[in-house]
Amino acid sequence: MNEHWNAFMNNNLKMSPTGSGSLNGRTFAVKDVFYLKNYHSSAGNPDWLRTHDPATQNAPVVDLLLEQGAYLRGTTHTDELMYSLNGENFHYGTPINPRAVDRIPGGSSSGSAVAVAAGLVDFALGTDTGGSIRIPSSYCGLFGIRPTHGLVNIKGVIPLAKSFDTVGWMTKNPELLLAVGEILINQEETSEGFEFLLFEKEAWSFVEGETKECLLQVASILQALFTNTNSDYISVEGLSKWAELFRSIQGREIWKEHGAWIEAVKPTFGPGISERFEWASTLNVVKLGPLNNRREKIKQSLSGLLKTNGLLVIPTAPGEAPLRQLSMEEMELYRTRTLQLTCIAGLTGFPQVTIPLMKRNGIPIGLSFIANQFQDIKLLKFIQRLSAILVERNVKIAN
Repeated sequence: MNEHWNAFMNNNLKMSPTGSGSLNGRTFAVKDVFYLKNYHSSAGNPDWLRTHDPATQNAPVVDLLLEQGAYLRGTTHTDELMYSLNGENFHYGTPINPRAVDRIPGGSSSGSAVAVAAGLVDFALGTDTGGSIRIPSSYCGLFGIRPTHGLVNIKGVIPLAKSFDTVGWMTKNPELLLAVGEILINQEETSEGFEFLLFEKEAWSFVEGETKECLLQVASILQALFTNTNSDYISVEGLSKWAELFRSIQGREIWKEHGAWIEAVKPTFGPGISERFEWASTLNVVKLGPLNNRREKIKQSLSGLLKTNGLLVIPTAPGEAPLRQLSMEEMELYRTRTLQLTCIAGLTGFPQVTIPLMKRNGIPIGLSFIANQFQDIKLLKFIQRLSAILVERNVKIAN
């Protein structure tokens, strides 16, 4: 296997199917945070690898895929303890973005995105807490889903912040994105479709230039397909306040989860990651209650807007993937802007799918659709239909 992309932590680890089904002959990789029997997961950090035992069994989602005829073809790189959106790992290097080799792949599911984008596997599993499926999918030109929180079994996955952590996956086409979803998500079929679209005004203000032009091309098609569309703000206080709330809750949960290990082991973290954990250590866990009350109000408000037949449409990221080796200050600024987009699904726990569009310069960008909770399969089927329409209208989709 050609591995000059640096996608894999271990590409020698292989598992054959245990059954036959809808994924016969398909290959997949998993982020190096999933339990695999007799295997040490690194979570992107050598000290974690050194101080933890191998798994005694596979994560249930891995077994589900193997039972449906898929072949596991290795574990993929991740940012340290999944606490980044960049994909640049101080210890193991940065996977190379096949769509733009001079740009970062996005994280923390960086290796998973690169493995799929480079054609090394058909699909890959990752995790998404603050955007770790959606952002690398956007940067690497992939379809990616963060499902409804708690809907896909996350047992056997190293946690970051449990009330946000989800198992997600990435593919090059919407058909496979749906096929994997129908295995990992247990939902009854519904004949009801989506009937209206809400374009979030502040989110759309984050994009400009050719990126905005490319996204607006799809927006105009969507407005022609739906008789009921609207453009409005979903946050009275502003998405920056939502992002601050997300970071505050996430930081407290992260330190509650990993603080004792960090204090005992004193692991070596790379730039950016080290500062984030240091900041998390200063937060007061007792104050989680009022923060979660604010979070619940946000969830109820957006649920009331979307009901069961509405979709929120936003850019997945503020633009294309940033260049590699930017300063820590530049990357933190971009991360802050990105979190204002990713925090919406994070705070509400709603499903979000990003689709890969292509700018004239060949660099991908993502457009996202957020549905109300537990609308995942319906959302995936909508994405499949929409993608076919966009291809018919000669919209450039990365594949």
